[in-house]
Amino acid sequence: MSHLLSCTDGSLYAPSVYDHSAWAAARMGAGVKVLHVLDPHRELAHGGDLTGTIGFDASAELTAELVKLEETQARVARLKGKAILEDAEKKLHAAGIANVETLQRHGTLVETLQELEPAAALVVIGKRGEHCDFAKGHLGSEVERVIRTSVRPVLVASRAFKPVESFLIAYDGGPSVLKAVDFVVSNPLLKGLRCHILRAGKVDDTARYYLEETAQKLRAAGFEVAAQATSGPAAELISAHVKEHHIGLLVMGAYGHSPIRQFILGSTTTTMVRTCQVPVLMFR
Repeated sequence: MSHLLSCTDGSLYAPSVYDHSAWAAARMGAGVKVLHVLDPHRELAHGGDLTGTIGFDASAELTAELVKLEETQARVARLKGKAILEDAEKKLHAAGIANVETLQRHGTLVETLQELEPAAALVVIGKRGEHCDFAKGHLGSEVERVIRTSVRPVLVASRAFKPVESFLIAYDGGPSVLKAVDFVVSNPLLKGLRCHILRAGKVDDTARYYLEETAQKLRAAGFEVAAQATSGPAAELISAHVKEHHIGLLVMGAYGHSPIRQFILGSTTTTMVRTCQVPVLMFR
């Protein structure tokens, strides 16, 4: 049986991650592996080097106390992670997912996913984690790194799960979104849902031709498709389309431009994931 990777840190987004994971797993006929990563750089406090300002005896005593503190913090972090995973397993079973496995690893989330995700069909992650400032609406740095490096589709969960009845493909003609279209056509995840496809930004006859060609491909796969091409700022037009048509899921390619261009102009990808109120399915 195929499986998806559900990433959790026990933050406010965790229940939504489990709900989105259960929804995706049920539609794909897949199991769920819940991953919790203990990152020592985040979990442990750093005492700093005070040996230059205090005497040797005091320094030795302080070092011993810091070692004890770090051991205690590491043990607490492990127990907290175990409790998070037990809660995730319980909630996924309650949602009807029978095949649930829990994993706790040490390291960074990105490095751990690089090891585990090639065997997964999908990665599910919350938009923000426990270390992110919710009040400022930031996109979690770990989330952005996962999207930039993942070799599998990444489903970024919204704050709260809502049943998905329609989806929007933000079409730019690039290789990432073509990969997304192939996934939609071949994977059961979105079968039977209403499909919208929007070409925003610079629109000419060539863009309209390829947009309609892609829409026909989706129709041939059994989707009811509404295709639209509109010139203007992509992020604004996509957001407006999501709101106007009550879209339940946004599907888009990730980071289609060069790193230099992203630095100068910003990224539609980051903007959409940060500001969109619906889950986003990303393809790199």
